[in-house]
Amino acid sequence: MYLFLSILLSVILGYLLFVMGPIVGGILAFGIIAGSLFRGIYLLNDVRKRIATISPDVGKVEEKAQEPAHEIVPEHLQSPGAYKKYLKAKQ
Repeated sequence: MYLFLSILLSVILGYLLFVMGPIVGGILAFGIIAGSLFRGIYLLNDVRKRIATISPDVGKVEEKAQEPAHEIVPEHLQSPGAYKKYLKAKQ
C-alpha cells in the first residue's frame, strides 16, 4: 500500500511540475533531486557511524596482517617452486 501511495504521489508531483513550466518546474525538480541525494548521503553517514560503534576492533585484523608470512602460509607452500612441484605431482 505504501508503494502504491508513493507512486501515486510521484505521478501527481510530476504532473504539477510539468504544468508549472520549464523554469519553475525545473528549479523545483532540481531541488527535490538534490534534497533526496543529500538526505541519502546523510543516512549513509548515520548508518556508517552506527556500524562503527558495534564492529569489532580493527587492531586485531591489523595484528594478523603484520604477522610474518611463515606463520600464516603453510610450510609446503613457502618454497619458491611450490606451485611447480604441485603441478608436477598433479600430472
